[in-house]
Amino acid sequence: MRGAAFVLMLALSGAPALAEPLNLTLPAGAIQADQESSPATSYALAVGPWKGDSMQTLALEGARSDTAWRLRANQNTTLQLLATLREQLAQAGYTMLYECDTEACGGFDFRYALDLLPEPAMHVDLGDFRYFAAHKGNDYVAITVSRSSESGFVQITTMSVQDVTPIVPDNPLAIPQQSAPLPGSAAATALSPSVFAAQLESQGSVALDDLDFASGEVALGSREYASLKDLASYLSDHPKAQVVLVGHTDAVGSLAANIALSKRRATTVRAKLIADFAANPAQISAEGAGYLAPRASNLTKEGREKNRRVEVVLTSTQM
Repeated sequence: MRGAAFVLMLALSGAPALAEPLNLTLPAGAIQADQESSPATSYALAVGPWKGDSMQTLALEGARSDTAWRLRANQNTTLQLLATLREQLAQAGYTMLYECDTEACGGFDFRYALDLLPEPAMHVDLGDFRYFAAHKGNDYVAITVSRSSESGFVQITTMSVQDVTPIVPDNPLAIPQQSAPLPGSAAATALSPSVFAAQLESQGSVALDDLDFASGEVALGSREYASLKDLASYLSDHPKAQVVLVGHTDAVGSLAANIALSKRRATTVRAKLIADFAANPAQISAEGAGYLAPRASNLTKEGREKNRRVEVVLTSTQM
């Protein structure tokens, strides 16, 4: 059995059919942990990060379904778990409304503002979760993905709006129609150019997650990196912008060695931007943080892989 097929009944029994049922296939071994549904209810769909004391939502009314899945012994990252579902939604014609990752979402406050099924059916690690919202006409989907040390967790919430037409945020972002590649494969998932620019300006930084560095290595491969193309385009469109490429490492080795290694990685990325994408050298500097800013535990192979990265930090105030 390759995976668990999940049919999202967006047209519930007794209600007018708004769309064909949406079939999402979860990774092999996925077990349904809980499920709740209502033919008529209200739901605040998150479409923005938690800022201050609130977050942007869409007020929806209609038929709602919540299903939680547990993937025991599944060691895929939260990005890998989300990417396959995101790709399926894109292929079904859905348009992305919002996507975020842990701190970019708003961390603790964002997570607890989400209306999720309770533990143990849906577990959320406050240091590692992802959220994705999309719609197709009056059908809405929200996906929350997290994991424990040994299992993945996925909740899929669907809303089929019957009686109201909610206001969608300006300029909704289209989901890329191409397959979303995964870390460790030929290419890692990259943001669309518009999402890249919006995240860089609203959050101040973007992790260039399609770059891949082996432990202790500096070199990048010769393949194309969408994040570098997007960054170069952004710098070209904003000639007064200044950015710093900040390298990060896992915790293997001494701090001094890792700071040096992380700066060399950032310098490698800077050189590639200049040589391959004609970026202006005056707009880009490179620094290294070593293992001082991890985004995952260095006690696991998965965590160390997530920590080996380069982030771009927007520093200029003249846009």
